[in-house]
Amino acid sequence: MNDTRIVPILAGGGTRLSAHIGILTALQELQLEFDHLVGVSGGSIVGALYASGRSVESINSIANETDFSQFLSQSLYQLLRSGGLSSGDSFEEWIDQKLNGATFEDLRLDFHVVATDVRTGRPVIFDRQKTPQLKVSKAVRFSMSIPILFSFKQFKDHLLVDGSILSEDALQRDWSGKGDPVLCFRLRSLQEASAPKRNPIIPLGQYLAMLVRTFMTTMSREYINDTFWHSTVVVQAGTISPIDFKLTAEQKSQLFKAGYDTALRIVPMKLQRNNAAAPMFKQSAETGSR
Repeated sequence: MNDTRIVPILAGGGTRLSAHIGILTALQELQLEFDHLVGVSGGSIVGALYASGRSVESINSIANETDFSQFLSQSLYQLLRSGGLSSGDSFEEWIDQKLNGATFEDLRLDFHVVATDVRTGRPVIFDRQKTPQLKVSKAVRFSMSIPILFSFKQFKDHLLVDGSILSEDALQRDWSGKGDPVLCFRLRSLQEASAPKRNPIIPLGQYLAMLVRTFMTTMSREYINDTFWHSTVVVQAGTISPIDFKLTAEQKSQLFKAGYDTALRIVPMKLQRNNAAAPMFKQSAETGSR
């Protein structure tokens, strides 16, 4: 399979980034090459680290060692002022440090980060071509702005939130400009009913958390259009929530294994089925670029 060049899309996932690390590990074992990589929401964190030149082993160590709950706060003032309980500033500083302050033009790969403009409902893309001197950490911060949990962010005329709320066709495009087939990796979870906790004096925070969890889990179960099924790989994440910021070591290991096993099993089958269509896709891309 080492003659096949693809464009992986690490789509969404929230805090379940370990699954995306497992996916990249499997792609390496399959000897699949790619010059372009797309990251959305939690997938943009893993994608940024990989595009900067870090090994999957190093990224996995970062994910296992990091307590992502440190980036959360419960500021109702912040929610009313900018649409999120947390500013996300501490997260942006953390990922910027891990990336050594890299801009898009510094990266080893052509990395594309996707966020959503809430004013238009359309994707906003950050990459080497459009924003070469923008810090990658800032684009990742834009893409992982889970509604209510993290503040909306202004960039030029855009008001940006989590890229994972976009429809499928926003991601299914010719990212390489050469017709390289895309493989969109999506994480899917089931919402598990939890026992009711003792009601706090002011239950607003608890209600908001339940609302966001339901919204994000529903998004991960969104129907996949038949048009894009050939290029979509669904990773089952069980009942692990996309907004669980206190994942255990065992849960992170389960997510890694789910991503790794699924990609190792499904990707060869997807590419084999797409072999007949790939030359047509490449030809149309070449025609459109003239």
